[in-house]
Amino acid sequence: MASFIVSLTYTAPIDKVDALLEDHVAWLREQHAAGHLLGWGRKVPREGGILLAKGESRDAVAALAAQDPFVVGGVAEIEVIEWAHGFLDDSIAGLAG
Repeated sequence: MASFIVSLTYTAPIDKVDALLEDHVAWLREQHAAGHLLGWGRKVPREGGILLAKGESRDAVAALAAQDPFVVGGVAEIEVIEWAHGFLDDSIAGLAG
């Protein structure tokens, strides 16, 4: 398993984003329960979000992220970044897979 950062960038006004927020959070929780997402949070200022993911390939994680209600609903775009950890503190060692 490889590690990925998924960067979401809002492409619509925040009221349109908020209209899909409940579905988005439910999807995040489902993907966490399935073992795909390790964490998530909003960007500051609130212009998108960050997902910490693991997967077999960049394409697999991109396909998964494309199912996010924010993306399906046309209010966000994604960028999937694979990263190879050089160091992880013990508190986040789970990111190593």
